Amino acid sequence: MSGFSLSSEPFTLERDCQAVMVPQGETVSLPAGQIGYITQALGGSFTVYVEGNLFRIAGNDADALGKEPPAPIELAVDATDADVEKLVWQQLRTVFDPEIPINVVELGLVYDVTVDHLAAEQRKVYVKMTLTAPGCGMGDILVDDVRTKLELIPTVAEADVDLVFDPPWNHSMMSDAAKLETGML
Repeated sequence: MSGFSLSSEPFTLERDCQAVMVPQGETVSLPAGQIGYITQALGGSFTVYVEGNLFRIAGNDADALGKEPPAPIELAVDATDADVEKLVWQQLRTVFDPEIPINVVELGLVYDVTVDHLAAEQRKVYVKMTLTAPGCGMGDILVDDVRTKLELIPTVAEADVDLVFDPPWNHSMMSDAAKLETGML
């Protein structure tokens, strides 16, 4: 897979930044001045094509690509658990596999979400999810992305992500929109 297409956006890194090799999951540092192409900009992170390799660059490094970082998440002061759970699902829809332009919810990778109260108006979110394949090199990165994005939600003090493989994921778990996007519908 080349990773580059005519719709890819060229870039030159404005500063050194951390990136994760796709699909290996290895963290590397890309130097300022590095040129490449943005192949996917979804959910606040970027997949870039550089010298024959794909890398994922986190949203907090968007400025290195000349892009704006994601806006902070807002939550009403009187938000209920239902409001927080709705926001949790919204955040989960911003988590994308760097190789697939479909979020983890539409892929059917999220099996369960629970919001619990902790002390002093703090909450804990529990997510049970899987991967499309048990040996996915990006598995740890996706789990960390879920945890990090959920802990950005005001009042969420902790996000516990449980990676499970039972039941095993299969294509039937995808939403119709995801199946349509991948040509499986």
